[in-house]
Amino acid sequence: MKKDLLSTGLLCLFFFCSTSIFAFDYKQTICYPTHWWAGMQNPKLQILVHSEGIKTGYRVFMSPYAGVKLVATHTFENPNYLALDLEINKTARSGQLQFKFMSFDRQINQLTYELKQKNSEDGKTRIQGVTQADLIYLLMPDRFANGDPSNDFFKDMRDTGHDRYNPFDRHGGDLKGIEDHLDYLKELGVTAIWPTPVVENDMARTMEGGTSRSTYHGYAFTDQYKIDKRLGTNEEYKHLINAAHAKGLKFMQDAVYNHIGMDHWSIIDMPMKDWVNQWPSYTNTSHKIQATVDPYASDIDRKIVVNGWFTPFLADLNQKNPYVSNFLIQYAIWATEEFGIDGWRVDTYFYNDPVFLNKINDALLKEFPKLTLFGETLAPTINDVAYYAQNNFTDIPIKHNTQGITDLPLTNALLDGLRQPFGWNEGVTRIYSTLSQDFVYKDPSRNCIFLDNHDLDRVYSIIGEDFMKYKMAINWLLTLRGIPQLYYGTEILMKNFKDPTDAEVRKDFSGGWKDDAINKFTKEGRNEQEQKAFAYISALANFRKSSTAITKGKLMQYTPQSGLYVYFRYDSQQTILVVSNTGKYNIIPDWSYFAERMKGFSKAKNVITGEVQLLSDVQVQPKESFVFELLK
Repeated sequence: MKKDLLSTGLLCLFFFCSTSIFAFDYKQTICYPTHWWAGMQNPKLQILVHSEGIKTGYRVFMSPYAGVKLVATHTFENPNYLALDLEINKTARSGQLQFKFMSFDRQINQLTYELKQKNSEDGKTRIQGVTQADLIYLLMPDRFANGDPSNDFFKDMRDTGHDRYNPFDRHGGDLKGIEDHLDYLKELGVTAIWPTPVVENDMARTMEGGTSRSTYHGYAFTDQYKIDKRLGTNEEYKHLINAAHAKGLKFMQDAVYNHIGMDHWSIIDMPMKDWVNQWPSYTNTSHKIQATVDPYASDIDRKIVVNGWFTPFLADLNQKNPYVSNFLIQYAIWATEEFGIDGWRVDTYFYNDPVFLNKINDALLKEFPKLTLFGETLAPTINDVAYYAQNNFTDIPIKHNTQGITDLPLTNALLDGLRQPFGWNEGVTRIYSTLSQDFVYKDPSRNCIFLDNHDLDRVYSIIGEDFMKYKMAINWLLTLRGIPQLYYGTEILMKNFKDPTDAEVRKDFSGGWKDDAINKFTKEGRNEQEQKAFAYISALANFRKSSTAITKGKLMQYTPQSGLYVYFRYDSQQTILVVSNTGKYNIIPDWSYFAERMKGFSKAKNVITGEVQLLSDVQVQPKESFVFELLK
């Protein structure tokens, strides 16, 4: 930053009220959270009230309300903010809280705050959690489907750009577009949807790499409590999630705790100087996860990773500030309860203050015990990422409590298994050796596993558009331990490298716009190879839904030999055999070697084709891969 960030104004972090009535000439009064609920586990609530000059000569009174007390009021460096601490005990019921703001015995403001009743379906039909029984479909709303062209752009927003032929502009995809294609996702075999962030990004355009860009990706928040109106409204988001739940689809939300956009209301008018991490001059994060886990690391290296800014246009929040911490925690709880979210993927996980991370995870799980949480830890080594999950390490500075992580080490191993020749440490051996180190995790089945995503090259290009390797990749993704995530378009062989930018791996889904000549959401719109890919994933994804061995069972793998990689998913009810030939020659497996898991079985049912054959007849050609259910 230039000079210090206070020069941008003073920010408020707290929550938005349902109604406010003014008896004075101040600007709009808002509060965060916008509303709250009776029946929550934690009785404490902190409401941040934002109104010009509200600190001057204030006294705050709350009208009597059964089960609710105003226990403290806090002021800030910025006179435009007050924070109200409430206690809401178990006897409280839904209703309207009334606050009066007095100055010299004269009422200058009145505030009505809504208290709703916590949803009785939490943990039943909503907020159910996402597990390895699920298949997550990751999509970018702006690039998936445009269901409502009327919300493509708004003249009152900082960025009015809208051009499908500009890879850095908004393209018009929205929440209605997702809802219109829920049946498509059901047919594919998806059980959970994860969109990149849908909250308001009312940001001016940014300059990156010499190019003017919009924040169509959604990671530059300007108001967490509002859905970006170019995607839809809060009510439309709620309607989408309810519609997904009604079809048996779970719903995840993408969280960002580390930073917010520079046009966020709390940066434009900061409540206090240390709302964000301050430096004498602009300091970027080093992106080095090693400095956060290294027992020999210097304090400055650790500080730069966590407190350095992600980019100049993303303000780095100071999570050691208790008011910032409360804001982020209460928003996460608010969004989970408000929308009925089943799980959170937390962006830029290791860039956050570790004490704060454990605190927010504890708070969420206290309210919603079935909720799933996993952190984005894009680091290549197993120890680095395992450090940030529940793990079996001892004598470390902090024990992280998040359930799982985005498993990049396994992703890299899977890709090496597909593109490298078999060797002692190369090729498919990388998968074997990576999984052999799962003892570091408390529960590796809670890791999110993937082949690609919106930040990586697309898998079909990585493997040279080889359809045999593609089927092998899908077999591994949908049968190994962990929660599988499929990136939108992989099912129709969307391709590209991040060359020259990541926009190349974020293309529009053909058929999502009314003027598209080809609609790949339909069988008729897909070419022969695309339909084969769609049908292959659909067959395996729908099979795994009822496979107890894959969704709940154990994993046993065998040392790869001559490029042959064999592993089993099994439980007391079912045994699944996955066999892949990454070598150069036709292989007739010696099944006696696998007797520990195969004793008593004589037949194998191909779960894709339904064909049943004797195990003694199974041969595996180079690049062939099969998923078999073993039969007696």
